[in-house]
This record gives sequence, C-alpha cells and structure tokens, in this order.
Amino acid sequence: MPALGAPPSPRRWTALGLIALAQFMVIMDTSIIGVALPEMQTALGFSPENLSWVFNAYVVAFGGLLLLGGRLSDLFGAKRLFATGWAVLAIGSLIAGMASQSWVELVGRAVQGAGSALIAPAALTLLITLFGARPQELGKALALYGAAAPAGGTAGVFLGGVITQYLSWEWVFYINIPVALGVLLATPGVMPAATARRGSVDWLGALTVTAGLAVSVYAVVRAPETGWGSASTWLVLAAGVLLIAAFVTLQARRREPLMRLGIWRSPNLAGANLAQLLMAAAWIPMWFFLNLYLQQVLGLGAFASGAALLPMTGAIMLMMIVLAPRLIARFGPKPLIVTGLLALAGGMLWLSFARPDGSFAVDVLPASLLAAAGMALAFIPSLGTALTIANPAEGGLASGIVNTSYQIGSALGLAAMTAVAAAHGSRELGSPEALTNGFSAAFLGAAALAAVGALASVLTIRTPSPVKDLTTAA
Repeated sequence: MPALGAPPSPRRWTALGLIALAQFMVIMDTSIIGVALPEMQTALGFSPENLSWVFNAYVVAFGGLLLLGGRLSDLFGAKRLFATGWAVLAIGSLIAGMASQSWVELVGRAVQGAGSALIAPAALTLLITLFGARPQELGKALALYGAAAPAGGTAGVFLGGVITQYLSWEWVFYINIPVALGVLLATPGVMPAATARRGSVDWLGALTVTAGLAVSVYAVVRAPETGWGSASTWLVLAAGVLLIAAFVTLQARRREPLMRLGIWRSPNLAGANLAQLLMAAAWIPMWFFLNLYLQQVLGLGAFASGAALLPMTGAIMLMMIVLAPRLIARFGPKPLIVTGLLALAGGMLWLSFARPDGSFAVDVLPASLLAAAGMALAFIPSLGTALTIANPAEGGLASGIVNTSYQIGSALGLAAMTAVAAAHGSRELGSPEALTNGFSAAFLGAAALAAVGALASVLTIRTPSPVKDLTTAA
C-alpha cells in the first residue's frame, strides 16, 4: 500500500479501468458459454450430465488456484502476475476455441481458469496499491470493481448469444485473445511496480485444495448416473472431503501457508463468505438452466436467448452502481445481504413455475428481474464485508478467500442442481415437459440455497462493518 502523502499516480484511473476490465472478463468467462452450450454439446459430443463441466472445468481451476495466485502475487509482484495471468488466459482461450473433442475443450477451460486465478488477486492488490492511501478514492474504486463482477456475469449471457448467432461458438473463447493482447500492451505503462518479497510457495496446499474441489464436484455430477446410494458415489465424495481436510491440516502446520487459519477469527469473515458461497450456488444454476429453458423449451435461437436476458443485465448493472451503495450507506450491509438473498430466492421460486408451453414475458422476465434485484442488493455488501473486516495487511488473503468462496459455490451449486435436474427428467431431451420438470426442480433447489444463505446471514453477520465508508464516496 502506498505511504500516506505519497503523490498519486497520474494514470491510476486508467489503471483502474484495466483492473475493472480484468474483473469483468474473468467473471464473464463463467457465463459467456451459457448460450453456446447447446451448440457445443452437438459439436463436441457432450452428454447432458457432462455438459456442466464446460463451466465447472473453469470455475474449479479458478476457485482452487485463487489462494495460490494471491501467494504468487505477493512473492513475485502483482504487476508481473497480472500480465502472466492474461497470457495464460489467452492460451487457454485458444485451446478451448480450437477444440474438436470434449476433453480438449475441458483442458482449455481449465487453463482459462488458471489464468483467471492469477489475474483476480493481482488485480485487487494493484487496486489497493493505487488507491489504498486515499480512502475517498478507494471507495469509488471498490464500488466500480465490485460492480464489474456481476455485470460481467450477466453481460456475458447477452454477448454469448450475439457471438453464437452471428459468428460461431468458438468465438466465445477467441474474444478473450485480442482483449488479453491489449491489456498486455497497456500494463507496463499504467500499472504500478510492486516489490517482490522472499518466501516459499505451498505447492502441496495448492494441489490438495484444487484436487479436493475437483473430486467433490465430480462426485456430485456423476451421482445421477451411479446413484446417490451407490458405494462409488460416497467413496469419491469422501475422497474429496479428505483432500480438503488435508489442505486445512497443512495450513495449520505450514510456516507460510496459502491461507492463515487465524484470519477466520476476524468478525463477520465466515458469515460474509458463506453468503457469497450460497449466493453463487443459487445464481449460477439460474442463468445456466434459464438459457437451456429459453432455447430447448421455448425454442429461441442463440441471439434471441441472449437478448431475452438483456433486461436482467441492465437491471443488475444499474442497481449495483447506483442503488446498492446508497442503500448500504443508509441501512448497513446486513439488511441488504438478507433482503437480497430473499429476493434472489423469490426469483428462483417464481422461475420454478415455468411451463413447457410458456412465454418469455410471463415465465421468465418478471422472475429474472426479481432475481437480478436480489443479486444486486446482496453482492456488494457481502463482498465489502469480506474485504474490509480483515487486518489491512491481509487484504490480499481476504480477497483470495472471498473469490474462492464464490467460485466454490458456483461449481458445487451447479453440480448439485445439474444432478437435481437430471433426476427429475431433464435428460429426456426430446420432451419439453420432461425438460421443464428438470429445470423447475433445479430452480427450486437454487431457491432453497438462497433462502439458506439469507438465514445464515441473519445468524452469522452480527456487527456493523466499515462497508458504509467504502460506498458513500461512490
């Protein structure tokens, strides 16, 4: 963090543009593939159960490697890791776009996720370096940074529709390459230099947490095929849990761990991260299955499907930037987190009543707008609480933890709701009724997750946090 009184960087707002773009792009890459999934399924031969791995391969690598990315950023300098992450993202995008087999596609998506895991923590470290000594500017910077994440997620749905309709599904990956090249050219001139420091990297910890997450998601995804009561399902799930337990044990014993366990004693850290995890576990399945409902049941094309969700994109961006900061300043973070998660649950519940012969105006639009309002209300205060309650010296670690929570929630939530949808009929691709039954079950399950998140927030987030100071300036 810059020293107090140090002259501000004259290019700090240009740098903030690149930082916000990074947040926008790494989250957009989780959603831009949504509209393209049916075409990818046909072209690459994915089964309905395995199709979700186009999403999960990205978020498992992203979420599992975020703590490692934060550690590498501290050791080698945020500016260097920021640039390295964009180069890795471009390589992964090229592999994913050129894939002609399903396994190659998944490799490309995992490489994309690894690149994003380097970009995200380095971007936040650079933001704090540029604005940390000036609280009023820091508030504006964090508001724009926070809004970039859900904006990227929802905007990706529309862009995916445009690209799939007028180009081809491969271009949902190729679009990253010119953006990455532009950022790589701009980074040396606008990003502040960051001093590297000596230390070790907990490679074994990074391996165990990533493997534990991947194995756990795999167990949930394959459960509909093998049966929830089968020994193999529970053995694989137990292996995932044991790997995650091994990661925690390693962190307790390491002198320089990826995640210092003592940080969890910070007030509200656990509650804010649990809210982020359950929010993602509800939100990501919503857009995943809503895209499939629009295309496979209502019969919309790729462009029309993306355009159908544009009102939701506009609503969430407007509320995130304009309304949410004012409401946080007036009521504090906890009421907004709880209200937002309840509204998200209400939108999912509404979507669960979608009909096989339904329409966009009746079955999708009002419910999706309610869900978007809930996401907009809950996201910034839960993110801000998770980032601002930690010791300032551990801001990078707090960022890595909350980003990991969101990505773990995304992966496990989608895996669980994919299993729910398959169990209730979505595998019968020739039947709109069966498809709708499966999608409705997934929406209902996602509503339950959001409701649990609201209840957990009531019980675990107890004291005010300094989020108000970070949002009133915006």
